[in-house]
Amino acid sequence: MEVFELVFKAWLWPGLSAVLAVVVTFVIYRLALVLVRHFSESRAVPRLFLDAAARALGVVVCLLALTGSLKAAPDDLPWLAGIQQVTTLLLILALTWAAVRLTSAIGDVIVVLNPALEGQWKRARKVETQTRFLVRALNILIVIIGLGAALMTFESVQHMGASLLASAGVGGLILGFAARPVLSNLLAGMQIALTQPFRIDDVLHVQGEWCWVEEVTATYVVLRVWDLRRLVVPLQWFIENPFQNWSRNSSDLLGTVFVWVDYTMPVEPLRQEFNRLLGESNLWDGKLATVQVTDTSDQAMQVRFLMSASSSSNNWDLRCAVREGLVTFIQEHYPAQLPRLRARLVENG
Repeated sequence: MEVFELVFKAWLWPGLSAVLAVVVTFVIYRLALVLVRHFSESRAVPRLFLDAAARALGVVVCLLALTGSLKAAPDDLPWLAGIQQVTTLLLILALTWAAVRLTSAIGDVIVVLNPALEGQWKRARKVETQTRFLVRALNILIVIIGLGAALMTFESVQHMGASLLASAGVGGLILGFAARPVLSNLLAGMQIALTQPFRIDDVLHVQGEWCWVEEVTATYVVLRVWDLRRLVVPLQWFIENPFQNWSRNSSDLLGTVFVWVDYTMPVEPLRQEFNRLLGESNLWDGKLATVQVTDTSDQAMQVRFLMSASSSSNNWDLRCAVREGLVTFIQEHYPAQLPRLRARLVENG
C-alpha cells in the first residue's frame, strides 16, 4: 500500500496537468471543428477530407497533448517510461487511422470533382474505378507501415531486426506462399485499375447472370444481379476468365425476338406490325429495325426481329413488349398461320 501511495502522490500533479491538457486540447479542437464546418461548404474538397478524418484527427491531437505533458513531467516519475511507450504506440496507431481515413477520402473527392454528367459518364466511371483500386492499395500499404512502426516501439523487436533480416528470404517465401490468394487478388486489382476491363455501374454478363458492377474492393467485386441478388467475385477471376461487358464503350445494345410461324404466313404484315410497335414505344432508340427469316424446319419457319435500344434494361423491356405484340397480332389476324403439325392420312386396302 505504501508503494501505491507514493506512486499516487508522485503522479498527482503531473497526472492532473496531463488530463487538463488533453481536455483543453479536445475542447479547442471541437470548437475549431464546429467553426470550420459552419463557415465551409459541405461539398468543398477540404471539408470532405476533414469530415472523413475528424475523429481520427481528434484522437491524434489529444495524444499529442498527452505526449507533450509527459515529456514535461519529471524524469524520476515511476512507470513514466512504460506510459510514454504506450502513448507513443497509441499515437502511431492513431496517425495510421487518420492517414487511412484521409486516403479513403481521396476517392470521394475525385468522384465529386468528376461528376457523371451527361456525355461524360464513361470518363467519370473510369476515374472512379481507378481511384477506388489505388486508394485501397494505398490503405493497405499505410496499415503495413503503421503496424511496422508500432512494433518498432518495442525494444525486443528492435533487437530482433538483424535476425529478421537474415531470415527475410525464407520468411518471405513462406509468407508469399501463404498469402498467394490475397496477393494475386491485389495484383489483379492493380491490373484491372490500369487496363479498365470494367468500371463502376458497367453492365456485365458473368457466369450466366445479367448484373451491374456495384462495388469494387481490393480483393473482390460485388455485382448486383437484375433480381437484386449480389454476386461476389474475386478479382483474380476476371483476369483468368472471359466475361461480357455490355457497356464498355457505350450502353447501346441490339436485341432479338424470334417467332416461329407456318410457311403460309406472309412476312410483310409482320414487318409492318413490328415497325408500328417500335414507333409507338419510347424504349426504341430509332437506330435499327430489321426483320429476316433466319431459319426453317420441316414444319415452320423462324423470323428474327432485330431492334436497338439505349441500354440493357430498355433492351430487355423492348424485346418483351415486341414479342407480346407480335404474338397478339398473329393470334388476332393470322391464327391459321401459327405453327402446325402436318400429317398424311393413308388408307389401307
